[in-house]
Amino acid sequence: MTLLPWQQKNWDQLCNYRVQNRVPQALLITGSKGLGKQNLANQYAGSLLCEKKLDNGFACGHCHSCLLLNAATHPDFMQIQPDETKTAITIDQIRSLVTKLTLKPQFERYRVVIVNPADKMNNAAANAFLKCLEEPAQRTVIILVTDKPAALPATIVSRCQKLAVARPDKEIVCSWLKQQEVQDDPELLFGLAQGSPLLALRYANEKILTLRNDCFKAWLDIAKQRSHPVIVAENWHKLPESLLIPWIASWIIDLIKCCYQIKADNCYNYDLIEALQELSQQIEVKGLYEFYDLLLKSRQLLDTPINKHTMFEEILIKWFELNQRK
Repeated sequence: MTLLPWQQKNWDQLCNYRVQNRVPQALLITGSKGLGKQNLANQYAGSLLCEKKLDNGFACGHCHSCLLLNAATHPDFMQIQPDETKTAITIDQIRSLVTKLTLKPQFERYRVVIVNPADKMNNAAANAFLKCLEEPAQRTVIILVTDKPAALPATIVSRCQKLAVARPDKEIVCSWLKQQEVQDDPELLFGLAQGSPLLALRYANEKILTLRNDCFKAWLDIAKQRSHPVIVAENWHKLPESLLIPWIASWIIDLIKCCYQIKADNCYNYDLIEALQELSQQIEVKGLYEFYDLLLKSRQLLDTPINKHTMFEEILIKWFELNQRK
């Protein structure tokens, strides 16, 4: 494990907790997706468990504790996440955790629990989890990780020390992407991933730009009446909605910018700017804002059992109608 370049300030804060002998019993790490919050939590866990940590606070990687941690057999390290077949962290998982925490740590250092994503605890699990915070176990550090802190009960949030991982500057992300030897334009990846470095890297590794370009062409064909929204929705519901909704949202944001004649350099999709500028000349700005509101509502429904096919039909039909207004 290595620290990601934009996490140094966060790491310094974590090291200060230890240096000042003020290691929090409960730590809440927040920040948008793709910033490496899990990596940061793992680094901190390794540091707390290590018997011979380095001067920079990192785990040595060679002591008995580090070898156990690397082999995923450390008795004082626990990771709580949804089971593979489920979407939520259940009350049974939390009850099992509470039982384990009644026992003393097996080593002389800390015991560390990472809960990620913490917002996936269902109501019953969250209520049971409060016991871990209200009655902290001996030498135990609980690290909660989430990109949706508002989804956590206030009773949990209020009992945690907060650590927010901020989005890094474009220059830092683009430099890091070049070090990863990505073939695509780093600045374009940065914009498409809306500043999320790990998401940008994923886009590059999975050749997502090709898929995005195909989807944009279909979206453009609907606007120009070359394709029917229902047919496109049939194809799109098989694709990851976690990609499609943000893509459409970025196209709408850029369309609004085009309506106000903002420079292409300030757009997410500057490689598509000619098509977007052409569209902006035949579309109402008010309608774009209304359509963007629909996208925001749709994004909020992604974690619910909503019919994704129907959702995309509604979005694309609205898009078709928006382009027919005079």
